[in-house]
Amino acid sequence: MRQSVMKPHLQRVWNPRTETFPSWVDQSGGLFSALIARLLFLRGMETRQQAESFVGARLKDLPDPFLLRGMESAVERLVRAIRSGEQIAVHGDYDVDGISATALLCQALRGFGAQVQYHIPLRMRDGYGLSAEALRQAAAAGTAVVVSVDCGISAHEEAALARTLQLDLIITDHHQPPQQLPDALACVNPWLSPDFPFQPLAGVGVAFMLVIGLNSRLRREGLLPQPVPDIRCLLDLVALGTVADLVSLTGVNRLLVRVGLELMQQGGRPGLECLRQVAQMEEVSSSGVGFKLAPRLNAAGRLQDGASGVELLLTADPGQARRIAKELDDWNQQRRQIERETFEQALERISAELDGQQRTIVLADERWHAGVIGIVASRLVEQFHRPVVLVALDSETGQGKGSARSIRGFHLYDALCGCGGHLLAYGGHACAAGLTLAIDQVTAFAQAFESLAGERLTPEQLQPQRRYDLEVGLEQLDENLYRQLQQLAPFGMDNPEPLFLIRRVRPQQLKQVGQQHARFMAAQNNGCLPCIAFGVGERFSQLTGEVDLLAHLTLNRWQGRETLQLQIRDFRCAE
Repeated sequence: MRQSVMKPHLQRVWNPRTETFPSWVDQSGGLFSALIARLLFLRGMETRQQAESFVGARLKDLPDPFLLRGMESAVERLVRAIRSGEQIAVHGDYDVDGISATALLCQALRGFGAQVQYHIPLRMRDGYGLSAEALRQAAAAGTAVVVSVDCGISAHEEAALARTLQLDLIITDHHQPPQQLPDALACVNPWLSPDFPFQPLAGVGVAFMLVIGLNSRLRREGLLPQPVPDIRCLLDLVALGTVADLVSLTGVNRLLVRVGLELMQQGGRPGLECLRQVAQMEEVSSSGVGFKLAPRLNAAGRLQDGASGVELLLTADPGQARRIAKELDDWNQQRRQIERETFEQALERISAELDGQQRTIVLADERWHAGVIGIVASRLVEQFHRPVVLVALDSETGQGKGSARSIRGFHLYDALCGCGGHLLAYGGHACAAGLTLAIDQVTAFAQAFESLAGERLTPEQLQPQRRYDLEVGLEQLDENLYRQLQQLAPFGMDNPEPLFLIRRVRPQQLKQVGQQHARFMAAQNNGCLPCIAFGVGERFSQLTGEVDLLAHLTLNRWQGRETLQLQIRDFRCAE
């Protein structure tokens, strides 16, 4: 008999990121104020020099791509292929990182004069990773070199097949590498390169480093075509894939994304312009890319064919771009409906089957679509604050394909390694991973996964927290501060949008928006700011009296007007 029912967490513990700061953050002068210096320290900048580098980084500060292991061999082989006119095939992945990396490498190689084709696997038919059939087809078509992007670092059998087929295989990937690497011509992965100063690149970031290296070598050997292609025009694709893949938005990634978003705002790539139009995204930002553009591109790989996303990003024809963008938007609507049904089914099963004492959620179901379970797993992590594994079962093959998402303090890839005896294949990161297993191993895997979580997660880690940056008064939140905060943008993983604690605020002019949202004016002393609170339907009645707020300072754009507003992340009765 279950001890208790597993329930969502409606209330979170609020904790400051830190209560102590080094002396340099309060010293005046330099590129930023003391408040911004504190925020930079909270994002890992331990010295003023690091903080100034964070704010003032330029493309000339990018690290040398040849510090990446395997880069020299990869570039040398591609130069030879370009010189001799050999056929090159790019093998990507069906998510946004893989789609954008494939488009980037195809555009760059074609700009350098190479003969290039590409392959994106079908999720439901081929699964994740290098496809043996795609390698056979490439060899039959006379291809000499295959370059993987965003996949391949664990593809031992496929690398052996490439050798047999006399294909030179260059693997570029960013996933955690196994102890034994595939037998490829080159494996370019920042996690294999301790001398490279920034490991958490996205797959598209690794591909861009390859392009930088190839560009410099072709320039040195006088092989660049005229006019010389400007590889900076690829940075909109780097920004797209990097934001979508939820890698750390610090260091090299933040620099690439910042410049790439500026390029995206300027327009020029018909596919992205049309996608922005169907997504109704006027202002380009990392959140807009993550919540509006990425889901539509992902829908192609989740439900249909990710190659449509590549074609959208590569086409110069506005008419073709509009047609593909509309298709992606339609597929995204279908994806959202399937996702809603899957989420509701998962909630029903959690309520009926899982004990509140369990530290993980592992569910498998034949009704589920492998293309949406990763999104649903993320939503379940947000609600229940536990590592989640969802598996879409296929009775015809006797296997299940799973997606896993985790919480801080529980490294998913390491956990899957610990359960590897129950899995046919797996790979991923600390926070997200994928796996394949036999149907008869689901129960044993769930037990092993729960056992590992019991060893590695404390009860405190299972208590969801809101970690805020600083406590401020409402009078401090003005346009000048908003402009200063933009020095830290773009925001994302490991560089979150600053979250402020504002105590003893009085909500006024409270209005419910739809069924789940609220608008009101926040009053404190002589200060007043408009607020928007999303998803607070069940707690609407609690916005009375004096409350404490956790909020972001944002800019609301409406009908050509820009006004400051607070976006509320959480609230509670004033302490």
